[in-house]
Amino acid sequence: MSEAFVLRSYPFKEADLVVSFLTRDQGKLRGVARRARRPKSAFGAGLERLSQVRMSYFQRETRELVNLDTCELLVSQFRLLSDYRAAVALDYFAEVTDQLLPPAEPNDRFFRLLTTVLEHMRAPDSTGHGGVWCAVTYFSLWAVRLSGFLPDLNVCLGCGSLLADRETWERAFFIRSWDGLLCAECRRTAGAGSWELSMESRVMAEEMLRKPVAQVGQAGWARETCADLRRFLVQQIEVHIERKLLTAPVLEAE
Repeated sequence: MSEAFVLRSYPFKEADLVVSFLTRDQGKLRGVARRARRPKSAFGAGLERLSQVRMSYFQRETRELVNLDTCELLVSQFRLLSDYRAAVALDYFAEVTDQLLPPAEPNDRFFRLLTTVLEHMRAPDSTGHGGVWCAVTYFSLWAVRLSGFLPDLNVCLGCGSLLADRETWERAFFIRSWDGLLCAECRRTAGAGSWELSMESRVMAEEMLRKPVAQVGQAGWARETCADLRRFLVQQIEVHIERKLLTAPVLEAE
């Protein structure tokens, strides 16, 4: 039995579901929930997206899929589903987690990241789209950081020059498939389409890497706030998983 987050589920055979879920102690697993699609299923609402549950399952060494026995709902995200932007953010969290994490490798820090971000979104003072955008940006930054491929945001990947010190901030740019930021000179010689990562977004990233999400300044957050940072982080994730995220463009759409 493990505490877990349900990431996604899809039909299997006539009445079963295959469920992908992230456990605190065993990492990401997939299992079969027998008869879960029937009206009076014993699993109830426990298999809803990003429900925090206590999952009981049986695992055989020779099989990839575990057998799910029971699922006790601990925390539901039902209240967040009434807001479209928050609901899409949940889809984004689930997709990134499911695609980014390898199977059966415990990752307590990533589990705690999901717990913290979801708690923050459910908090009474985090209502509205500002709280959603802050949570999405924070989650994206730390998902990349915990996966081990967040580059130094103050060093040019091309020439190694500093992009920021205590007194000055050099302009910084990013290009899809590049693993870091470029200074203006290296960006000119790269010869490919690029985007600028603003000084404001880099300062916010530094703050988010130092503080819990609840302590990050959230006044005035909107879709445009740190949009360049989110684009950079999504590109880093997509290059790493070698596929496009389905939820990212939906989340950023008007």
